[in-house]
Amino acid sequence: MSSNSIIEIGDTNIDSIEKIESDDNKSPHDGNPITKVEISPNEVYLVTYSKDDHSIVVWNIKDESPHKPELFVSNKSLSQIAISDDKKLAHINYDEYLGIYDMKDNKKIKLDCDDNYKYCYCIFNIKDEFMLHEVKDNMIYIYSTQTKNNKWNCKRMYKIPKDFNIIDISEYNIYLFSNNTIYEHNLITEKTVRIFKSNEKIVYSSYDKKIRISSNEKLIYIRINYKFVVYSIEFEIPFTPLDIDNINNDIQLRNFMYRNGLIPLLIPLFNYGIIKELYWNECLDRLEKKGQLSKDFQTESLLDKIRTKTKYAFGIQGGHILKIEHKEVLETVNIKSEIPDEIINVWYLGNVDINKKTYETHLLNINFNLYMDTIYALFQEIDIKDNVELEFTQNLIVWKIKFGDGMINLRVSKKDKSDAKKDPIPICVKVENISAGQYILGTKLFNDSVIIVLTTKGLFIYNFNEDKQSISLSYLYSMNISISGTHEIDNKDDIVKQLKEVFSKPTLPLSNYDSLEGCDGWVSYIKDNKERLLKYGIELLKLAIEEHKLDLIEDIYKKCMNYCKADLENNRMFLSIITSTIPLLSKFYPDYITRYLSETTMITDSSFYSIEYKNSNLHLYSISEHPQIINLTKSIWWCKYNLLISKFVKEESFKHTRTPTIMFMNPYIKFINYPQKYNWFKELIKPQYSPFVETINKDIYKTWNGETLIDFKWNNYGKYYYTLIWIGYMILLGCFTAAASFPPQYINDNTRDKLLIASIILGFIHLSFEVRQFINNPIKWFNDFWNYIDIIAFLLPIYTSIYWLQTNSRNVNLLSFTCLFLDIKFLIFLRVFESSGIFFAIIISVGKQIIFLLLVLLIILISFTHALYILLLPENDFSFKEPTNNNDSNNPWNLATAYHRVFENGTIDPNAYLIQQPDENTNMFINFKTALLAMYLFLTGDSSSLSNWQYIDNQSLAIIIVFFSLLMSVYIMNLFIGLFSNAIEKVNSRVEYYVYKAEILAEIELLYLLPHQRRWHKWFPEVIYYYADVDKVRQKIKEMIKESEWNTDEFLELKKNLLDKLNIQHNPVDEANLQDISKEIRDLRSKLPQQPEATLQDILNEVRDLRSKLPQQPETTLQDILNEIRDLRSKLPQQPAES
Repeated sequence: MSSNSIIEIGDTNIDSIEKIESDDNKSPHDGNPITKVEISPNEVYLVTYSKDDHSIVVWNIKDESPHKPELFVSNKSLSQIAISDDKKLAHINYDEYLGIYDMKDNKKIKLDCDDNYKYCYCIFNIKDEFMLHEVKDNMIYIYSTQTKNNKWNCKRMYKIPKDFNIIDISEYNIYLFSNNTIYEHNLITEKTVRIFKSNEKIVYSSYDKKIRISSNEKLIYIRINYKFVVYSIEFEIPFTPLDIDNINNDIQLRNFMYRNGLIPLLIPLFNYGIIKELYWNECLDRLEKKGQLSKDFQTESLLDKIRTKTKYAFGIQGGHILKIEHKEVLETVNIKSEIPDEIINVWYLGNVDINKKTYETHLLNINFNLYMDTIYALFQEIDIKDNVELEFTQNLIVWKIKFGDGMINLRVSKKDKSDAKKDPIPICVKVENISAGQYILGTKLFNDSVIIVLTTKGLFIYNFNEDKQSISLSYLYSMNISISGTHEIDNKDDIVKQLKEVFSKPTLPLSNYDSLEGCDGWVSYIKDNKERLLKYGIELLKLAIEEHKLDLIEDIYKKCMNYCKADLENNRMFLSIITSTIPLLSKFYPDYITRYLSETTMITDSSFYSIEYKNSNLHLYSISEHPQIINLTKSIWWCKYNLLISKFVKEESFKHTRTPTIMFMNPYIKFINYPQKYNWFKELIKPQYSPFVETINKDIYKTWNGETLIDFKWNNYGKYYYTLIWIGYMILLGCFTAAASFPPQYINDNTRDKLLIASIILGFIHLSFEVRQFINNPIKWFNDFWNYIDIIAFLLPIYTSIYWLQTNSRNVNLLSFTCLFLDIKFLIFLRVFESSGIFFAIIISVGKQIIFLLLVLLIILISFTHALYILLLPENDFSFKEPTNNNDSNNPWNLATAYHRVFENGTIDPNAYLIQQPDENTNMFINFKTALLAMYLFLTGDSSSLSNWQYIDNQSLAIIIVFFSLLMSVYIMNLFIGLFSNAIEKVNSRVEYYVYKAEILAEIELLYLLPHQRRWHKWFPEVIYYYADVDKVRQKIKEMIKESEWNTDEFLELKKNLLDKLNIQHNPVDEANLQDISKEIRDLRSKLPQQPEATLQDILNEVRDLRSKLPQQPETTLQDILNEIRDLRSKLPQQPAES
């Protein structure tokens, strides 16, 4: 082979690549076996590598036939290769150094953030980006492949936590492994999902490929050693692992692959032995039978030689590349029989010309949206059928359906494979009564085990289980489709439209209440199946709560808890069924919330607890899904110019101290998540609620779970938005206060007008959020006391500013009240801080408790005011300007202060020399409003409004004053003070504070966050964890045990493990039995009134004897003692029944 050109890489650690002119008479790699194959993201190029001669071959696979291969040679062994759609090759050698080569321009490409780092993984994605995994600092780099001066620029970079290994990178999804757990992290959404956690020890290495992953939009497929796990992205749980190594029937696994259309995804996961049995050997055998495969090719290991994409799978066998088109194969394979023919494009790499042969086969392609396509097709073919028999056959399975008199009769039989002419062998029968007067509108076979029946009563889906030889109703949606008396459908288009609206989503809707009433088996079918319970459990539980089906509520609750207890690591999402219905439970059955909080306190999604040493200030610090991948994109420039990013990250993000902490899982799974499907514009006016927003329940915030939930939301976005809102309000306050308070000599009219205009604009901005809050939930708005202060604080500056600008008149009354409410509103902003927030919480909570007492106090005050108003109202007309002389003792002129002359002889002139002119305050009872004020002042101790009358001459007044003083000042006020003190003692100020903080966060989420922000996984994760100081955990648990709040009804083993870790001795079973023993003894004592004292002593001696057995016989429990006491009861003489 002659050399064409040599590309210098520049560093001795990086291999050089030499382009070789290919010889048409020789096969690529010179006949050496191909050890690696990779495909570009959009299946444009395929690259192969042979470790024997370090040769690299690049193929154009986009066209109908492959182009001439290009041959290159590396001077070092490569551990990984990757190729882009624009023919750029990246490779990593066994020294973990990277090289990038533009094969079109024969140029080397450098990276702007590369400092001769070591790498272990590289890949091109469909966005024309290059992704790298750097070894030393465990970093992910994403580069743009737009070449500038032979260099690629870094776009994003991420720090992977310590002790986490990268399994695979697929587009923007990174698969990580740590502590027997596999995670998926999306770099765009920053959402981390724990896919699977194994109870068995897994030793992972990036070289041995013990863990392999493949995925599509619905499922993630994981191969762990010899186990195969399927993770449902929709359900967010892994299915039961399948032990591949112990499968007795390879046909069963083969059928599983074919039936579910999993060949493109599962091929890379299996080792060669299984692939050979299930797929590749058959392909090679048929090629050999047709003379298309040379006998010289030897069977080789296919490990790392099979690559699949959306269109094709490429396998390497000897010198051949097998190109398999998935679509045609999967549509034509027959899973019940042998594979007769395959579609396999064979590109011969031998000494002969490239040939392309196509063969046909049968493969079943099941849509992952399951039945929806078949159902939509059925809707278009609706027609009335009655008293008819229909037959469907597929893969030797025969379905017979007979309908008449409202009865659906289903029969399943199977044909003889060896003799199809024989009568099918009957297997099972299913009879369904849908009541008389109903008709079949259509029937379709989905596959050989599922049949769909549409009737005027609803949609039925039946499933045939060949192993159990039974037919079961797997789905029912009840409807009422009316037809004419002539048995004709008059409004077919309307019916089809109605059906499509009901079945508009890509998955089947939950059955309605009529379906549940009409088919108890369908309810059991949902709640007794793990996957269906996850899918429909929330709606089913909501339905049970609304219909007050207590047995069903309890059954679903227990099912969810039992699934979690069985495998909390992988089944934690079942808790979301309960937490998603907390709004309804809070309304109808709040005891379930208390029960749930008690049972899930201090749990973790692991089979055991571990104590770690963390920063001392991490007590009750919340984090989202583990692990925490740090986005360091903003530090790219720092990396470029300093190349010290690893030190930076360690100093800032991974600082440890000696404080022991335990990580707990917050049991509010999906509690803060909003519906993922939404209309952006509708969400601005009437946003959808999350369970968190919909439920502001005090019980939730009595535990650490509630506190950490609020702290997580506050630290991630709440404090930032609250600060911005506060700053915006302070600008409004500053503008209006400056305009209203500064004297004219300090501010001119032009400046004042600008400040007033700014106040109007800012006031309307704040008012708009208040109006949105009112539109969103008017009832809730009216029930919140703070909203009244808010609306006044926003309306007053707007109105006052407009009035001032329009009239050029400074209304001091308006200005004073406006400034007052603006200042009060500013004060209310302080309630978000715990020290002041607790004070505000006490004010409102106590006010709610004594509001009726205040109402009684007001009524009494008005009653006395009314009495004194009638008693002290002047009888005749009078004028404050002209003196009036009469005998009316209530006339202000007669009550005004009079001055008399004193003569030299000491006598006093009876006629007033000087009279102080009276005013409205002389007799405040001439007006009911001032009279009410006078009584309020008298209640507070100011009696000046009643001092103008002579009590001796007005005994009625004296009696009313004495009665008022005794009732109000002595009794009611002291009662008020006592009740006020009791109300304060009853208030859990910390809980109230968190409730108000939750209301603030709910307001921020609904009014200030944009619709898409409410769906950010970083801010609204499905699972939240929190750290807790070990010493404080011990103290908290002991307090809960003392208060009988430590619940071990659920997760007994898990909580026992926690107590063991903390060295806390607690046996709830024995404590309960001690209470039962005490009760039994008291009951026995009460039934022995006529028995001699010796009998009681005998009982006590027996109990002491039984108790003494415990140290010598550890197996003897308190339950044994209780049983023996109850046995004593049975031996006592029966007492006569009381008459």
